[in-house]
Amino acid sequence: MPGMLDGKSALVTGGGGGIGRATALAMAREGARVAVADFMADAAAETVAMVNRAGGQAITLTGDVTRQRDVKTMLDDTIVAYGRLDCAFNNAGIAPYQVDASGKKTAEWSEESFDRMIAVNLKGVWLCMRAEIRQMLAQGAAGQKGGAIVNTGSIAGLIGLVTSSAYVAAKHGVLGLTKTAALEYAEDGIRVNAVCPGFIKTRMTEDAIRRRGERIMAQTPMGRMGEPEEIAEMVVWLCSERASYVTGAAYNVDGGWMAV
Repeated sequence: MPGMLDGKSALVTGGGGGIGRATALAMAREGARVAVADFMADAAAETVAMVNRAGGQAITLTGDVTRQRDVKTMLDDTIVAYGRLDCAFNNAGIAPYQVDASGKKTAEWSEESFDRMIAVNLKGVWLCMRAEIRQMLAQGAAGQKGGAIVNTGSIAGLIGLVTSSAYVAAKHGVLGLTKTAALEYAEDGIRVNAVCPGFIKTRMTEDAIRRRGERIMAQTPMGRMGEPEEIAEMVVWLCSERASYVTGAAYNVDGGWMAV
């Protein structure tokens, strides 16, 4: 029985660990050829090795999603390897602790920390979307219409979270980009959606759990953190033809957090 992404080619940014790695593995399991991109080349290569050991096909890419030239190179290398782009998961991102803003309220953030957060978590998503959409449009002009893009949002794109102001601002922006692009390119057969994780067991959430884990678990109806694989399953579905009438949506995968 063919997989949900059988014969498709996919690009995953932030694929060196956590949600990105789990998604690259799930996409390969479902038949996709995967280009795994990460700022840390060694981490991307490790994910690729895992895909290949499992019988899939993947290549390693590296670069900074805040730099247009790096993003273009990622896309170019994907097309050289696979000939086309069918699916993209724009997942690369950083957390407040990575910009020296752990536990800081809005007025305590530095300008440098704010700018870096927006550059990676918002501008980086836009740069990737722009390149991916252009590639998909070019394919459409050649008779291979359409594609699917999924952006990593967050519950922080839907509500406010204390001590996360620039992260929250960036994720709200990601959902706005997602919805706007979905409207603009629906007639071209390009679907654009977002997945909104709650608190997932990754390196990015370790700092928040250390500081306020009891409160986080108390606000999560399912009473546990999510697994990266649980986000990956949603991304794979959104990239597949099973979600052929879904665009402009933001799906919570959060253990019930947003239902409270």
